[in-house]
Amino acid sequence: MSDKRNDGKRLPVAKAEDVEFARDQADAEDLEARERAAAADRRAQEYEGT
Repeated sequence: MSDKRNDGKRLPVAKAEDVEFARDQADAEDLEARERAAAADRRAQEYEGT
C-alpha cells in the first residue's frame, strides 16, 4: 500500500453509482437498503450544504 497522503484535500465522492434496481425482484432487505441509502444521501447533502 502507498503511504501517500491527500494533504487535506477532499477525495471525490460519487453521488450516483450505476446500479440497477428491480423492484419486482427486491426482497425486504433490498427495500430497506434502498431507503437507508436514500437517507444517507439526504444527510450527505445537508452536510455539504447543497
